[in-house]
Amino acid sequence: MGWRTVVVTQHAKVSYTSRQLVVQTKDGISEIPVSDIQVLLISTLSAVVTTAAINALIQNNAKIIFTGKNGQPVCETVGYYPGTRDAGLLVDQFNWPQNRKDILWTKIVSQKILMQIQVCEYLEKGSTDLADEFSKLEIGDVTNREAVIARKYFSLVFNSKFVRHGFDPINAALNYGYSILLSAIDREVVTNGYLTQLGVHHHNEGNEFNLGSDLMEPFRPVIDFWVAHQKFKELTPDIKFGLVDLLNYEVKYNGEITILRNALTKHVAACLNYLSVNRDDIEIKVELTDEVPNNAINGHV
Repeated sequence: MGWRTVVVTQHAKVSYTSRQLVVQTKDGISEIPVSDIQVLLISTLSAVVTTAAINALIQNNAKIIFTGKNGQPVCETVGYYPGTRDAGLLVDQFNWPQNRKDILWTKIVSQKILMQIQVCEYLEKGSTDLADEFSKLEIGDVTNREAVIARKYFSLVFNSKFVRHGFDPINAALNYGYSILLSAIDREVVTNGYLTQLGVHHHNEGNEFNLGSDLMEPFRPVIDFWVAHQKFKELTPDIKFGLVDLLNYEVKYNGEITILRNALTKHVAACLNYLSVNRDDIEIKVELTDEVPNNAINGHV
């Protein structure tokens, strides 16, 4: 299981030889063991990636993410045949009990809202309105408290005029961070042998990653928390590097201090086992630490 995030930001050739990913740039040659890599982010339009490198990374269950002209992620690789996938798992997924899906979605939404309240408290913003709306949450979130709270939450965290999905640097940073988070979740879903298309709550036919979109929700506020601490006027490389490195940010997951990428691994496995009736209950508790993460990154070339 890989752990490193490698980001390519300049003209480069990415190839594979002797179990090493080889990145050649004008500054020199970097060699990284393929088994160490969790994510390869191609953050440039001037890189060439060989088919041998792509195949080796996919065989190692690593994600390759490509960005477009605006620097936003536009696509990622998804292996067709993970070693753990079998027909039985897919039958289970198609037949997940509705009551379990409702219970899981309620716990996911509940934890997301609690995290949003914690973000507001850490930023010394008033969270009374969020807590009031949270008290109205029902099984399956049939009254859509998640959306109601989200509108109030983003106005508190950023400013009263902030509109989610606007064309501004803050939204660009949030979208970038969420894309990295979704990719990490999708990787875990595929590694466990399930399909990313079949979600618990999200059922958009145009979304290849409905399940990942569901399972990532409790961790979105980690991105919000980091972005709220930054001062920037555009989505610079430093901001992108910081967002990628949030996978190494320390959080508390179900009472245990760990880094975000490890929490995601445990979270996805637990949710899938619960949905497939391999465990009787599910606990989802995510908490922030007081520390604001820095912009350090491993494997930047």
